[in-house]
Amino acid sequence: MIERSGGGLRVTGPMLISNASALLAAGRGFLRAGSVGSDLVFDLTAVEETDSSALSVLFGLLRTARECGITMRVAHPPSSMISQAALYGVADSLSFA
Repeated sequence: MIERSGGGLRVTGPMLISNASALLAAGRGFLRAGSVGSDLVFDLTAVEETDSSALSVLFGLLRTARECGITMRVAHPPSSMISQAALYGVADSLSFA
């Protein structure tokens, strides 16, 4: 689930292939509605579990944020996500805070 948290967004629960489409749609909805600031923190503190689809969600949201003129940083990514990003060689492309 994605919810607004201050001027940013926060994910709670898992980021897995089973809910990736819903997370991406919800995040894009917040971004396109202009309900977040132009400097967005995407907080992953409460993410319980990830798989490689979580990276796809992040890239999709980063692309949408750019289209909307929003700078997005990813805060508190789980260690599993950091490892996956390093494994796939995309860690430098993500704005981990």
